[in-house]
Amino acid sequence: METGAIPLTDLDGDFDLQATVESGQSYLWDRADGGMYDEMSVHGGDEWYETVVPPLSGVSDEQAVVRVRQTDGVLEWESTTDAVPILTHLLRLDDDLDAILDATPDDGLLDRAYAAYPGMRLVRDPPFACLISFICSAQMRVSRIHGMQMALAREFGSTVEMNGEEYHAFPTPEQLAARTEDELRDLKLGYRAPYVQRTAEMVADGEAHPDEALGLAYEDARESLTRFVGVGDKVADCVLLFSLGFLEAVPLDTWIQSAIADYYPDCEQGSYATTSRAIREALGGQYAGYAQTYVFYYLRAGGE
Repeated sequence: METGAIPLTDLDGDFDLQATVESGQSYLWDRADGGMYDEMSVHGGDEWYETVVPPLSGVSDEQAVVRVRQTDGVLEWESTTDAVPILTHLLRLDDDLDAILDATPDDGLLDRAYAAYPGMRLVRDPPFACLISFICSAQMRVSRIHGMQMALAREFGSTVEMNGEEYHAFPTPEQLAARTEDELRDLKLGYRAPYVQRTAEMVADGEAHPDEALGLAYEDARESLTRFVGVGDKVADCVLLFSLGFLEAVPLDTWIQSAIADYYPDCEQGSYATTSRAIREALGGQYAGYAQTYVFYYLRAGGE
């Protein structure tokens, strides 16, 4: 086991680990104390978070267990390998957060959301696992979405050991494609089970891969992801934003639709595509997805 620490003073802008991983962006981390997603609004905590990360192109060539917590001005980590490049990638530690937020509009709602959760960053989840997790997200509370992903890893993923403890990796496309619809329904996936099974088959068989959206223009990338079974525009936007680095993406979920109705009514254009263009412009274009994520978390926690 390797250990280390990343000084938070080395980052451009603030960082809050708890807000970042428990704000509804990612369902692939777990909290060592079992309290993941127990509360609606959390930030500033020092709990340990852990995940098993697949090989990441340009980042790491091996599967790795990673544990991390924020304490005393550092990110303290434990891993089966050097976790610095992995954490930098997954938690977007290479973003200049101050510059990003400064590039979004001077807006009362955004100002309140930024003040409520200073240091919250976007995540870069592994693409396949991110895709599956958001296929499971339809009409679900965040705690249940997270529970589904942990169950998939526990039942169908590989087991990895570190320091005498066992951790469960999210299933590979091949592992998930090999499961039956009934097996997935047994994990409470409900009507999402065939979507997950067929999408895993598409990736395992080489028919399509979420990575193919990389390098495309934003709206073409969104359309590329809708090839997967169970993926509409909103889920596609989530994968683009929380995995593939399209920081302009604004998933039009219930909370953002409410924000449009209450704060940006002129952005309601009658269709997903046109409303998406309007709210992206209202939230600053290039970094609209950052603004969206703060608004989502702020409103979901009862902010006004």
